Amino acid sequence: MQDIEPFYNWEKWYSSTDDPNSPFFGREYNMNQYTNTIYGYYIHPLWDEIGSETLYCKILFADYDRRFVVIELFGEWNDTLHNDIMYLKRQVIDPLVNENINKFILMGENILNFHGSDDSYYEEWFEEVEDGWIACVNFRDFVESELKRYRLDYYLNFGGTLDEIDNWRTLKPAAFFELVNSLIIRRLG
Repeated sequence: MQDIEPFYNWEKWYSSTDDPNSPFFGREYNMNQYTNTIYGYYIHPLWDEIGSETLYCKILFADYDRRFVVIELFGEWNDTLHNDIMYLKRQVIDPLVNENINKFILMGENILNFHGSDDSYYEEWFEEVEDGWIACVNFRDFVESELKRYRLDYYLNFGGTLDEIDNWRTLKPAAFFELVNSLIIRRLG
């Protein structure tokens, strides 16, 4: 687990620690000491804490003019035991919504499991981005099955072509956003 790092090739264009609008502005990382764990397994120090015991994230890119953000997630998304959506919503999403972000791309390749609960935070988030959307890209099949089981597909866009963007790391952030945006527009149109 400690070898799974957040994607860092877009840092030449954006760093959440240098962005005064980011909830992680000014954060410093100790690369010599691993302190955060998920179920007793140390994780890479570049993952950002959000208050959850099992879910961490990294804002990979934010564009306030185009009103989108790309967030990579890591760990177990556990709403049942840890209310992870509350932490994600209050610590990360709310500050970004307050900066007029209304298009959210969640990278889910490193979500190892999902345990759902109620949908109130998802509904709140969905209503706040009224002209935007929430896209879950490259989530694992069994995670998507659980998301569907809790009827979160009403609020989140996932599956299908959003799981076929294998080359996203080779794209520049704006090109990646345009690709996801075009897929979402086709779904909604």
